[in-house]
Amino acid sequence: MNEQRIAILTDSGTNTPEDFVREHDVRVVPLLINYKDGSTYKSGVDITTEEVIERFDQEIPTTSLPTPEQIMETINQAKSDGYERGVFVTISGTLSATNQTVHLVSRLVDDFPMVIIDTKSIGVVAGMVVMRAAQMVEEGVPFGELEARLNDLSEKSDVFFTTKTLDYLYKGGRIGTVTYRLGSVLNIKPVIMCDKDGRYVVARKARGWDRAIASEVRLVRECAQKFSKVRIGICCTKNNELFAQLEERLRAEINNVVEFIYSGLSADLIVHTGPDMVGIGIQPA
Repeated sequence: MNEQRIAILTDSGTNTPEDFVREHDVRVVPLLINYKDGSTYKSGVDITTEEVIERFDQEIPTTSLPTPEQIMETINQAKSDGYERGVFVTISGTLSATNQTVHLVSRLVDDFPMVIIDTKSIGVVAGMVVMRAAQMVEEGVPFGELEARLNDLSEKSDVFFTTKTLDYLYKGGRIGTVTYRLGSVLNIKPVIMCDKDGRYVVARKARGWDRAIASEVRLVRECAQKFSKVRIGICCTKNNELFAQLEERLRAEINNVVEFIYSGLSADLIVHTGPDMVGIGIQPA
């Protein structure tokens, strides 16, 4: 427990690295994964990313936000463990109603002031905001300053990702029919980002997987030029050789990186991207 007794909470869609979660006692509320047979699993708790991938041949499941009861239970457990206040960092409120639900639940919890941060993003860069929240608390940043500083950090952070197949994004309603059909026929890979409202938008289009990855790197390099120092997060499925390859490539093209962060892909996010997804997040250091 940190000296300020401020709990850090998040949802599984932020893909906060597992080792950081353990070391800094981050409380993660899992999103839900639902199959047609009526079974529902808590992402990362009852079902792993690998298990979701194994079942893709039979079914691409759907996802849903955590229940209010799950969120309430997690907050109350933090209280019981001695925390007196909380910072809850969520994925984009326009992509998931998790943030709104956290706001509603927080009003029902007595004697536990909460700062609730909408990262307006998803995946690795949202997890990087979680990491900075924990570090700020441990560094002694006053509770009253955390909301403004974390909102500012979220505004200045970006994530870019691409996938080998558009099937999962299309079936999950994340891209439209025209983008899907053109991309499938012409091998056009969109590089997707979150805009300032937290919505998915196409940042670039490239023909083929290799060119899409190259476009991601260029976009990150352009972002890095806005700041004196940056942190970069790389997100792939576990044990992916692209982690080391991308770090080497980014180091060669960007000279102001102070830290690289590796993040796996959570079971809930892989439902919408498929197993062949590469994301790169960047934020000012």
